[in-house]
Amino acid sequence: MVQRVAIIGAGVSGLASIKCCLDEGLEPTCFERSDDIGGLWKFTECAEEGRASIYRSVFTNSCKEMMCFPDFPFPDDFPNYMHNSKLQEYIRMYAKHFALLRYIKFKTMVSSIKKRPDFRVTGQWDVITKQDGKEESAVFDAVMVCSGHHVYPNFPADFFPGLKKFKGSYFHSRDYKEPEKFKGKRVLVIGLGNSGSDIAVELSHTASQVYLSSRSGSWVMSRVWDKGYPWDMLTVTRFETFLRDTLPTSVSDWLYVRRMNTWFKHENYGLMPLNRTSRKEPVFNDDLPSRITCGTVVVKPNVKEFTETSAIFQDGTVQENVDFVIFATGYSYSYPFMEDNAIIKCRDNEVTLYKGILPPRLEKPTMAVIGLVQSLGAIIPTSDLQARWATRVFKGLYKLPPVNDMMEDIDEKMGKKLKWYGQSNTLQTDYVSYMDELASAIGVKPNFPLLFLTDPRLALEVYFGPCSPYQFRLTGPGKWDGARNAILTQWDRTLKATKTRVVHDSQKHFPFLNLLRILALPLLLAVFLMFN
Repeated sequence: MVQRVAIIGAGVSGLASIKCCLDEGLEPTCFERSDDIGGLWKFTECAEEGRASIYRSVFTNSCKEMMCFPDFPFPDDFPNYMHNSKLQEYIRMYAKHFALLRYIKFKTMVSSIKKRPDFRVTGQWDVITKQDGKEESAVFDAVMVCSGHHVYPNFPADFFPGLKKFKGSYFHSRDYKEPEKFKGKRVLVIGLGNSGSDIAVELSHTASQVYLSSRSGSWVMSRVWDKGYPWDMLTVTRFETFLRDTLPTSVSDWLYVRRMNTWFKHENYGLMPLNRTSRKEPVFNDDLPSRITCGTVVVKPNVKEFTETSAIFQDGTVQENVDFVIFATGYSYSYPFMEDNAIIKCRDNEVTLYKGILPPRLEKPTMAVIGLVQSLGAIIPTSDLQARWATRVFKGLYKLPPVNDMMEDIDEKMGKKLKWYGQSNTLQTDYVSYMDELASAIGVKPNFPLLFLTDPRLALEVYFGPCSPYQFRLTGPGKWDGARNAILTQWDRTLKATKTRVVHDSQKHFPFLNLLRILALPLLLAVFLMFN
């Protein structure tokens, strides 16, 4: 019987795991190698070995109503999108509110996790840790790996001929912290992701010129969407997911491309992705188009090779006198503390996890990897629901299918990822579908037929409105009594953050969306009753 659980890492996934263990009556012990909580969101002046690293100016890409812990909303006066220091403040508030710090051992590095000799019977693990030079070993009934996937940089130096003879400086974006030392310099940023775009935009205010190199392009979105509302509150909805899954692929793709080009025509800015219909995660940057049109950022194709002082691009153009090259080329995920790396990477050296959480070939299901996913949804509510699912598995409250069925499910998911994201081994997944899948398994997905009959106001908001984290605390194990009110007041909190000077609107409009909701209600009820 599982009782003692080791949790690796005290970032947002680790904190969610501690709380979920406590909710299920388990005994968690969290090991954190640094002296503080927060993981990725804890800013440090220098990158530290074995820890995630962010630059000083990082802001969130998910708004506060969509990225909170589902039973702990952000304070009303917090901004919709916040600086990393503000999010770290919230994380500390969460840990204090639920008294989680007492379960964390700080400055303690996990050096080894391995199965005990009697694992086939007990499912137990030997966990070896180091603190102040002293090594300790302890036995745990289960392990939750919450070490994240932004720790080990992907630095593809071998793919860029001539880099070693380049006389300027080059480094991974993990080591970038602030722009001051780049004043008056020519900087080449390689990689059109969120980090690469952020760094290019920030440096464009101090460097003499910034070049942004992209191999395949990307859609770029603003955090501010229709009528000034947060993008994710308008686009991450069950109704949007229903339309995408119901419409013919050609229509869905056309609508997607049209929507992504609403802000500006990407082709005109050299940003159009090679696979324009891929649902690969877009870049979120409110300033990149304006910096491009002002000439302070110049978009270039992939680098073919380097000389001592210049970069030669795939289109044959050459940029002379480059001072710095910053590789914003992402991260690889690694688990150096795992004695048997094949437990997590059990096929073709790729991470292979059932529901994105559980190693499927373990003799006993007593290990979970929390937070190893990417989607348009935020990581905090995703990790929270993953941890709830995992602890239910540990306790035997959710029965797993046979190994072959789990592997078939993994293969099916990989096929869908290939279709939607262009590659099968990506960590990306569809947020709403994934959350509903986990929620259904443990009995916390909203019951829509019942909800439409008993609480139509809430049902409309849950189905047509943002798929906010509170929805997964409305019912079932872990139900939170404040969930309904949090959903019905989420727009009020969103406006409170921006409506700091009240202007009375003399024009009253009847929103089209409200009309759509009313007209769609009878049809949806009929569909739900037919299939449920």
